[in-house]
Amino acid sequence: MKAQTVGIYLHIPFCKQACYYCNFHFSTSTRYKAAMIEALKRELTLRKAYLGDATIETIYFGGGTPSLLKAEEVESLLVHIRQLFPCAQAMEVTLEGNPDDLTLDYLTGLREAGVNRLSIGIQSLDDTVLASLNRAHSAEEGVMCVTNARKAGFANFSIDLMYGLPARPAGGWEKELKKALSLQPPHISAYCLTIEPNTVFGHRRTKGTFIPVTEEVEVTQFQQLKQALAAHGYVHYEISNFCLPSHYAKHNTRYWQRVPYLGIGPSAHSYDGETRQHNIAHNKAYMAALDRDEIPCRQERLTRAAHINEYVMLGLRTMWGCDVEWLRKHYGYDLLQVRKKEIDLAIEKGLMIKNGHQLLLTATGQLVADEIAKELFLSTLDPL
Repeated sequence: MKAQTVGIYLHIPFCKQACYYCNFHFSTSTRYKAAMIEALKRELTLRKAYLGDATIETIYFGGGTPSLLKAEEVESLLVHIRQLFPCAQAMEVTLEGNPDDLTLDYLTGLREAGVNRLSIGIQSLDDTVLASLNRAHSAEEGVMCVTNARKAGFANFSIDLMYGLPARPAGGWEKELKKALSLQPPHISAYCLTIEPNTVFGHRRTKGTFIPVTEEVEVTQFQQLKQALAAHGYVHYEISNFCLPSHYAKHNTRYWQRVPYLGIGPSAHSYDGETRQHNIAHNKAYMAALDRDEIPCRQERLTRAAHINEYVMLGLRTMWGCDVEWLRKHYGYDLLQVRKKEIDLAIEKGLMIKNGHQLLLTATGQLVADEIAKELFLSTLDPL
C-alpha cells in the first residue's frame, strides 16, 4: 500500500422518506437496522486486510441518512473500526445528517461518540422549495440545526445546498445564498439538480409533468454561487465544494486525489490503488451474504487507460488541476502531445488555462467539466 493514510466510508442505507431527486441506495424501512449494523461490522472484519497496514485518517458515514442511527450505534461502529485498523490520533470523522434529526441532545451524543465533523443536508432555506423536493425538514429547522451543531461543539461542519430547482422563485437563489452565508458555515457543498431516471423527478419528466430549469438558469445560478462565496472568503476547491481556509473536506478530497479507501455497506465502492470494488445494492442480499462470511461485491481491475482517464476527470474538477508531468512520470503518457489539438482549442475558447505543468479549468470551463474531460480521455486508438 503506497498511501500512508487512507479512509473508510460506511453506507447507512436508511431514510425516513424518499426525496424526489435522489437515486442513492436506501430503504424507508428501518426494520432491519440492528442487523445491518452487525453486517457492517462483519464486513469490516472480513476486509481488515484490504488497506494493508495503512493508517485510517478519515471515516465518513454516508447514505441514506446516517443520522437515523442512534449515537450509541455510531459509537459501536467507531469502536469496531479502532479495534481492527490502525487509526490516526486526529481522525476526521464525518456524519451526514438531516436537520430534523440534529437535535442538541443527539448532536451532543455524536460528539461524545467520536464524530467531529457534520455534513448537513439543508438543500434549501425556503419551505416551498423543500416541499417540492419532499424533504422532511423545514427552513427553520435548517437554521436551528446549525445553531445546535455549534452548541454541541462542532466547529467543523458543511451544509449542502441545491440550485437549478424549478420551484425556486425569481431571485430566490440569491436570497437563500445570503441566508446561508449568514450562518457562516466553514464548508458549503452546492449541487445543481440532476434529473436521474429512476427517481420521482425522472418519472415526472418522462410524463411531461416536471419541467427542469433551462441551462441558462443553471449557469446564472452557478455564477451567483461562485461570486457570493468568493466575496465571503470561501475557497472554491472542487466544482461543487467551497470552504473557508483550512476547512477542506479531507475524506472527499481523497476521492478526487485518488487515495485508496474502503467502502463498507450495500452499494459502497472501494479503491485500493489498482482495483475498484462495488458492493451489491440490495439490503437483504447484502446481509445474507455477510451471514455466510461472503463479501457481496464485484471487482474491476483498472487498465492503464482507466487510471489516466480517472486522473484527468477528477483532477480537472479541483483547484489543483491535472498535472501533465505527473501523468508522464507515472504512466508514460504525454497528454500535451496526444491531446494537443483539444487542449489548444479549450484554451483558445477560454475554458482552460495551462499553468506550468497544471491544466486548470476556468470558471466557464467548470460549467462543462465532464465534456472537456471526455475530450482529453485516452482511447484505444491513441498511441500507448
